[in-house]
Amino acid sequence: MGRSANSRNRIFVKRDGALFTEPFDASKVEDPSLIIYAAARECGDYFVVTNGDQTDTIVEGIQKGILWHVALAVRTFEPDAPNFTPRISAVQNFLEGRFYYQMSILKSVDAEGSGCARFAFGYPPRPGVGHFLHTYVTDGNPIPSFVGEPERVAMLDDIDAFTDKLWNALDENNKISLYVRYTDLKTLEVDERIVNKNR
Repeated sequence: MGRSANSRNRIFVKRDGALFTEPFDASKVEDPSLIIYAAARECGDYFVVTNGDQTDTIVEGIQKGILWHVALAVRTFEPDAPNFTPRISAVQNFLEGRFYYQMSILKSVDAEGSGCARFAFGYPPRPGVGHFLHTYVTDGNPIPSFVGEPERVAMLDDIDAFTDKLWNALDENNKISLYVRYTDLKTLEVDERIVNKNR
C-alpha cells in the first residue's frame, strides 16, 4: 500500500530467491531510502517478511544466532514525520517439521516520535485462521498507527482465490503490490503469487 506518489511508484519482483520492491518508473523516484528494500527473504528454516529494510536486520540477526525480535532492538519506526510509519515484521519458522509464526510492530509512543513502543506476538497454527498487522488504523493527518493485537483473518485453501480476495479488499487508490505465499507443511514446497498494479 502507498499514499504518496513516491510510494505508489513501486512493484514487487523476485530476485536471487528474495522478494524486492523496485521502482516502476525510475525517473520518478524521489527518495529511495524508505521504499526500496528486500520485503521477504528465506533464512534457513525461517521465512521473513516486513514492510521495510528491517528484513535484512532480522536475517542478519538470525544468521548470528540472535532471536529475530531481539535483532529488531536496533530499529525503530520509520523517520517520516509526522506519520512515523510503524515497522511491521513477521517470521515463519519451519524447524524440524513444526510450524509457528510470530509478528512484530515498532511504533512511536506519541505524536512527536519521542520513543519507540515494541510489541511482539506469537501464534500456533490453526487450520483456516491467520493474523495480520497493518501500519495504520485509519486515515488522518497525521495517520494514526495501528492499535492492538493482530487481527484474525480467514484463510482459504486455494491460493488463487485467496490472492483475489486480498487484492480486491485493498483500497483501490492506495494498493500497489501483493505477494501471497503458500507452503506445504509436509513437503515444504512453496507456491507463490505476485500482483502489481503498475504492471
